[in-house]
Amino acid sequence: MAEVVVIGAGLSGTLMAYELLPQLRKGDRLTVVSQGPVYHFVPSNPWVAIGWRKRGDIEIDLVDIMKRKGVRLLTQGAQRVHPTENRVELADGASIDYDYLVVATGPELAFDEIPGLGPDGHTQSICHVDHAAHAKDAFEQLAANPGPVVIGAVQGASCFGPAYEFLFILETELRRRKLRDRVPMTFVTSEPYIGHLGLDGVGDTKGLLESEMREKHVKWITNARVKGVEQGKMTVEEIADDGSIHKTHELPFAYSMMLPAFRGVGAVRGIEKLTNPRGFVIVDKHQRNPEYPNIFAIGVCVAIAPVGATPVPVGVPKTGFMIESMVTATAMNIGSLLKGQAPVAQPTWNAICLADFGDTGVAFLAQPQIPPRNVNWSSKGEWVHLAKVAFEKYFLRKIRRGESEPFYERFLLDKLNIAKIKEVKTGT
Repeated sequence: MAEVVVIGAGLSGTLMAYELLPQLRKGDRLTVVSQGPVYHFVPSNPWVAIGWRKRGDIEIDLVDIMKRKGVRLLTQGAQRVHPTENRVELADGASIDYDYLVVATGPELAFDEIPGLGPDGHTQSICHVDHAAHAKDAFEQLAANPGPVVIGAVQGASCFGPAYEFLFILETELRRRKLRDRVPMTFVTSEPYIGHLGLDGVGDTKGLLESEMREKHVKWITNARVKGVEQGKMTVEEIADDGSIHKTHELPFAYSMMLPAFRGVGAVRGIEKLTNPRGFVIVDKHQRNPEYPNIFAIGVCVAIAPVGATPVPVGVPKTGFMIESMVTATAMNIGSLLKGQAPVAQPTWNAICLADFGDTGVAFLAQPQIPPRNVNWSSKGEWVHLAKVAFEKYFLRKIRRGESEPFYERFLLDKLNIAKIKEVKTGT
């Protein structure tokens, strides 16, 4: 019997459990270690933060689902991975041994790296549903007493899409409440240009997003390094190409939402040859750690080098479909190992993204996500907003049913020539 353990029950960890089950042999056991029993759909957090969704609308209790699927669910969370002992220490002091481990923890939010940043400081966050619910309360205070708004992503951030989404969703709600004329808006980002997204752009995301900001009267600051945040004021240094400070901005605000930089979680951070200095898990082309070959990693916790040098540090996002390709490849590779075969599956890291702007949106397709690409496309329209709503309902239904990729999804992706697994010649 093999013990297969997945740490994390977010998007990547939950789908990992669903995809691993068909790969297991009779007698193998699958365990998922999570922090609490509830899954929540992170892409809907911007809607929660302005009241378009309640947190209960996007949360799913995994206990009965995992039990029905035959998966052991431990909800106390992981304290530390001990790779030389093939053991995970749990938060309550207990331990669980493994033959194969999949790290799917997501990130730790590094609010502490900038004074005054985050829900415990003076800015809001939409990285977690708890933060989004708190941001909703703060938004209602803004609506009662309108003033300047600062939205964006700080130095070292790697997840820019939600910042743009929240900017325009907030702008849409302010217009609906007839408050927009009383709320100056500024977008502050570490990106070298609007629409970079940590990916050096996709299609014409630069032109599309700049045009949207001009149309909606949103000012922006790029190459921005947030020095610190006080109550009602953010100090931002605009960095020149040579690394010098081009200009310092003192931005007053009545409301601010800034996405933080990410780092690896404490359970794996600082383990030599498992993680990089930032705490992200090092993997090869099969999502497998080179030093500890029975450990795989998927999702936001994976180490990916930036796409190029920028004046202010910018990370690479891990988008939903890209993560799903990691999940599928990892499940196939663990299945091969259980059968005594070498792992061969490689994820495509293709990216499909729907960025909702409240009443319109931007979609992009990058194959692969990291340039150079075979497909590099983006488009804007009202259909993106409708597609994002439909996708939310579809994805939550998949989680409730315990499915990863129904046959009709595979059929559609095949017709669109969008693959999760690379076609690799034997021996490569």
